This record gives sequence, C-alpha cells and structure tokens, in this order.
Amino acid sequence: MKLYGYWRSSTSYRLRCALELKGLDYEQDPVNLLEGAQKGEAFASRNPFATVPMLEADGRDRAQSMAIIEWLDERYPDDTLLPTGIEDRFTARELAYAIATELHAPLNLPILKYLKNELGHEQSTVDIWYRHWLAKTLHPVERRLAQLDTGDFLFDQPGLFEAVLIPQLYNARRFSFDLSDCPRMVRIEETCNALPAFQRAHPDQQPDAH
Repeated sequence: MKLYGYWRSSTSYRLRCALELKGLDYEQDPVNLLEGAQKGEAFASRNPFATVPMLEADGRDRAQSMAIIEWLDERYPDDTLLPTGIEDRFTARELAYAIATELHAPLNLPILKYLKNELGHEQSTVDIWYRHWLAKTLHPVERRLAQLDTGDFLFDQPGLFEAVLIPQLYNARRFSFDLSDCPRMVRIEETCNALPAFQRAHPDQQPDAH
C-alpha cells in the first residue's frame, strides 16, 4: 500500500492513525498542499477529487478518508476499528462522522485560504471562524461522551472514533481552541497520544513535516 498525503492534513492524519492501529505496512508519498500538488495533472488524473489522502491499494487508487478507513476494516478484519455490537458500531460512527462531516468542510485549507485571500479577512477573523465551527460540533460530542460515561477510550480500545478525534484536537490546539469544557475528549487524547500507533501517525513524525 502507498499513502499519498500531507503531514498536517487532518484527513491524512486520521488515515495514518487507522493504518497504524491495524498494524498495516504502507509507504508514503507526500503531496504538498501548499504548493497545490494535489491539483496537478499527475495526481488529479488518478484522484478526480484532487484531495488527500489517497491510498493506492489492491490495484486501485482510493480517495475519501472515511470510505478508505471502513474499506480497510473490511479488507483486513483483524484489529477491527469498529466494535462488535450493532449499537456500539452506531455510536462509534455517530461520533466519528459528526466530526468528519461537520468540521472538515468548513475548516479545510481551501476554505481558509478563500476566507483570507478572496474575501480579504484577517487571520484573526479566520481563527474566529475556525473556533466557532469547532465549538458547534465538539461540544455536542463531549456531551455525548458524558452521556456514555466514557473513560480512556470510547470503548475498550481505540478505533474509528479515536482515529478521527485525535487529528481534530491537534488542529483545535493549533487554532488556540479552549478545550477546558471537553475533559473527556482530552482524556481520550492523552491516552491515545501515549500509544506508539498514534505517535507514529503524528504529523511531526512524517517525512514531509516542516
């Protein structure tokens, strides 16, 4: 398998978390988003979404991180990222997809660049935008975790939810988001970041980190 991603992309980060949690071997081929490499013909001809991550696996180029993660879990059923019971599987998906679908669209790099460059907003205004949308989703997720009375992980071990959560909290900290109202998420984050799988997936450990 070969992973085409960017070191600080949250979607690339979540896919790295999933690959590491499943213990799968993969190569990396960095795609520089700041230079627009994802829009170049060489990459976009293979991935019409012109986004990262892309996973080259089983003779096919696969896009969209959440679809890739669920494919990995079906293709390699050992060390599953989803719990066994149908209700627990729903809970993991509910929380993971809340973050993946509600936050990625308004907070990804093209949107932030558009706000700053085309619409002329100062970086401080862009940061306010970022934190607003984080609060809109992360606070309800925290309330759900409180309802579930979670501990170190959503369930007994890290899986789909943690693979999506940890990159989002990494970005939240980059934008100085106040996590004092999210103690359960912070507890999960601290536990995950102490594990080798998450350490290997961390942006600072990637070949294109700078």
